[in-house]
Amino acid sequence: MGLFIMRKEKTDENELLQIGIMGGTFDPIHYGHLVAAEAVRDKFNLQKVIFVPAGNPPHKKEKNLSNKMHRYLMTLLATASNTFFEVSTNETDKQGYTYTVDTIKQFHQQFNGKAKFYFITGADALNEILTWKDVDCLFKICEFVAATRPGFKHEQLLDNIQYLTKKYDGKIHFVEIPSLAISSTDIRLKVANDISVKYLLPEVVETYIYKNGLYSNQLNS
Repeated sequence: MGLFIMRKEKTDENELLQIGIMGGTFDPIHYGHLVAAEAVRDKFNLQKVIFVPAGNPPHKKEKNLSNKMHRYLMTLLATASNTFFEVSTNETDKQGYTYTVDTIKQFHQQFNGKAKFYFITGADALNEILTWKDVDCLFKICEFVAATRPGFKHEQLLDNIQYLTKKYDGKIHFVEIPSLAISSTDIRLKVANDISVKYLLPEVVETYIYKNGLYSNQLNS
């Protein structure tokens, strides 16, 4: 079972909790992720957002990902100051490939069916969602919130949302997040090339990266 701290929520006994699930490799987590999570929390009046660092994502099996415990600890450090944010080891505790549909099912079990889940992801991921495991089931057990960066082709996104909504009878929302112009890939390359990453991510995460020598040999990752 994933590990995270449960807090008492002031809700009606029969009212479903509104929970955001922010999945990602977080390699490293940066301000774009944090701003997106807070914007969605505020827009949809969520009681909390649970960050779920990916364990062994099948769609990135050829990528040179950092050790999952490094990614988990960076996420923990980055979210510690926000009382609405929590971090789960749901996927990092598992062996083998991890899949979003299994993660959401596990959260339904952990909350005893008393929560409604919003899966927060980048708009780019919607282009790949048809390759995800049991995508038809996924649309039945959670709603999607696609976070876009400024300049993203909204017409293409809306067409994609319309197609997926019609095909799977699911619900997909989108919000524009200016800070999503920040890229984990760009941060890794900057670190590898000894270029400053200050103000792109929380200082505690920056310190962790340099202290543990992350990304120094990942010019092509």
